[in-house]
Amino acid sequence: MNEAQLRSLTPSVLGILVRRGADFAAAEDAVQDALVEAVRVWRAAPSPSSSDWEHPMRDPKGWLVTVAWRRFLDATRADAARRRREDLVDEEPAPGPASAVDDTLQLYFLCAHPSLTPSSAVALTLRAVGGLTTRQIARAYLVPEATMAQRISRAKRTVSGVRFDQPGDVATVLRVLYLVFNEGYSGDVDLAAEAIRLTRQLAAAVDHPEVAGLLALMLLHHARRATRTAPDGSLVPLAEQDRGRWDTASIAEGVDILQAALARDRLGEFQAQAAIAALHADAPTAEETDWVQIVEWYDELARLTDSPVVRLNRAVAVGEADGPRAGLAALAALDASLPRHAAVAAHLHERDGDLVTAARLYAEAAHRAANLAERDHLTRQAARLNSRSSEAP
Repeated sequence: MNEAQLRSLTPSVLGILVRRGADFAAAEDAVQDALVEAVRVWRAAPSPSSSDWEHPMRDPKGWLVTVAWRRFLDATRADAARRRREDLVDEEPAPGPASAVDDTLQLYFLCAHPSLTPSSAVALTLRAVGGLTTRQIARAYLVPEATMAQRISRAKRTVSGVRFDQPGDVATVLRVLYLVFNEGYSGDVDLAAEAIRLTRQLAAAVDHPEVAGLLALMLLHHARRATRTAPDGSLVPLAEQDRGRWDTASIAEGVDILQAALARDRLGEFQAQAAIAALHADAPTAEETDWVQIVEWYDELARLTDSPVVRLNRAVAVGEADGPRAGLAALAALDASLPRHAAVAAHLHERDGDLVTAARLYAEAAHRAANLAERDHLTRQAARLNSRSSEAP
């Protein structure tokens, strides 16, 4: 068993400790300590004997529960303000196999408590449930590691007094799952499949069209995952992706789920986003995309969210439906400091034939890019247009 497999046990072990009465923040620290100890023991210990139940390879989950619980009790005894927790030593779990209950979704509800901001909730979820290091999360958010460590610590203190049976609401959990999916979909750590799994669980437990809408959205986006990058890691724009490699089963499932949700006539932002993704997935070629309908769905989404990012994406759709100058007119009403504003402007200027302006804007967008792959893609776009401009008579 490697370190990644060990970390996959984190949610279940953490859930067991919390159900036994451990404070969430202290339990999370204890589980992390147990993981460190497991890696050390894994490397040093000989093969397990039939009588040596304490060898971690015989029962990794049970071993982690036992070690984490002991670490939690040690920390509790050391804290004078919490000496009453010493009574919990009698409840130490017996050695042997642990239960197979999956507590991950419950932990999402706890991490997504309404008292936390969305960014703090996602950071806490990625750290406590996703198993990412503070450095990885800081890199994803483009902030110093110390800043992210403080943010996570504050979030843990905030939820430490929350009862495990009084978690956050469904809307907050949906938002966190959506952001975790996006982090996995576009980042270095693949959390997208796990976000889909948990959203399936939530859809089975909660009868709500927006839960179904989020699941449909995830499936439709994930269906294109294999075509989003070239073998060398470079980004492949949607219009250039090999649609023959899209996962048609996931697309069909996503469309069916979306249609059932829309039939309930309780439209929400995730359903609207899924409808846009479905129109892209339904087009046999990029040229056959129904951009007029996509603009109409963006109008609905803008009404639901009043999001400037939605209006930015709408400008792209308008440029495809009504021509680049119409798209530039829609873009002119938006703040130029918005993420991807320069990239959208570059695309529309290129379609309008202004290659010099488009190249300059692609270079500007590359300078502001959030990750290396995006920056490299935009830099290549700028170089391509500069080359065409220099060759023009």
